[in-house]
Amino acid sequence: MTMSNTWHWYVLLGTLISLIAIMWLLFANRTTSGEKTTGHEWDGIEELDNPLPLWWVGLFVGSVIYGLVYLIWYPGLGDLAGIGEWTSTGQLKEITEQHDARFAPLYAELASLDVEAMAEDRRARQVGRRLFLNNCSICHGLNGQGLSGFPNLADDEWIWGRRLDEIKASIRNGRSAAMPAWETVIKDKGVSEVTQYVLSLSGRVHDEDMASRGSNIFSTMCAACHGAQGKGIAALGGPDLSNDIWLYGGDSQNIAESIRKGRNGQMPAQLGKLGEDRITILAGYLVNLSQ
Repeated sequence: MTMSNTWHWYVLLGTLISLIAIMWLLFANRTTSGEKTTGHEWDGIEELDNPLPLWWVGLFVGSVIYGLVYLIWYPGLGDLAGIGEWTSTGQLKEITEQHDARFAPLYAELASLDVEAMAEDRRARQVGRRLFLNNCSICHGLNGQGLSGFPNLADDEWIWGRRLDEIKASIRNGRSAAMPAWETVIKDKGVSEVTQYVLSLSGRVHDEDMASRGSNIFSTMCAACHGAQGKGIAALGGPDLSNDIWLYGGDSQNIAESIRKGRNGQMPAQLGKLGEDRITILAGYLVNLSQ
């Protein structure tokens, strides 16, 4: 990431001018008035007018020189790369490659286990847990129980399927889920009617007349993704609406909001970051977590 040309010159000139000003201030204070004291006295104590000690000045000058050498070698003067060509990104890449080379045999060994063996293997559980905490917990929570808009991975409700190969596909390629906004199509009246019908699918209190009218709208607008009975279609990522598990909340207000405004979810693909072996270990951890 590069900074703008204005900020580049601001940082570069600001740093160099500051160092020059510090050196000027240092040597300017080496001069004295030629008198023994400065004329300040308090309680019999006089302030002598002596120059700064040479050893102290030498340490300060040495520190400034060290700072200049650092700024020449490392990227510290605006957008200049530094003659050492060091970058934090490059260092991270080097450390990551060293880590991968060191642990690749372990990852390959654990990835060769089946799901049942992973559940029994202490190392597989520990590695899977750490992979989850480092890559997934920010969205799905420390224990995988999810947040609003982020699926619970610790239950048996998986929109895209919970078999090992299905979870691996989700981690490897990511998932994109989009529900269109229906407000402009079915209007507020239609939103209310479909909301009542969706409530009826899970056996909750609802308005029978509105639900009856909403079923017709549901069949036309919603069944293609959620199924004719509202039980979801895993291949399309259409959630089951007939149970009590809701990604964005299952009360009438949240259901109406989902219908009215639509929903969009995005899980990033992890193949380039984790590789196949770690994806397999993580998927095995999630299969066992959901059980």
